[in-house]
Amino acid sequence: MIDPQLKRGLLDVCVLSLLRRGDSYGYQIIKDLSGCIEISESTLYPILRRLESGGCLTVYSVEHSGRLRKFYRITPEGVRMIDQFLDSWPEIQRVYQLIKECAGDDTCAISE
Repeated sequence: MIDPQLKRGLLDVCVLSLLRRGDSYGYQIIKDLSGCIEISESTLYPILRRLESGGCLTVYSVEHSGRLRKFYRITPEGVRMIDQFLDSWPEIQRVYQLIKECAGDDTCAISE
């Protein structure tokens, strides 16, 4: 199970990555993410609101079965957020490798 703080940081990028494939709505986003990372409605909707207020996505409504369904669309700012995450990936890998190598080893040294 992923640490909640680490997970929170990853969820924004996961949601934006799904929306980069195409517009979607809340339930479908949860369903699409379920094979990769666990997320609930109570977690997703605050993320969507935060991403919207940050300019990373826009929202529009479409009628479905007599009700309005909110759809989410990634913006250029959202794409930049994904790109920033991907650019930081080598550093994340170095941190992971350090943790893996040093787990339980008091003689571990950080190498450049």
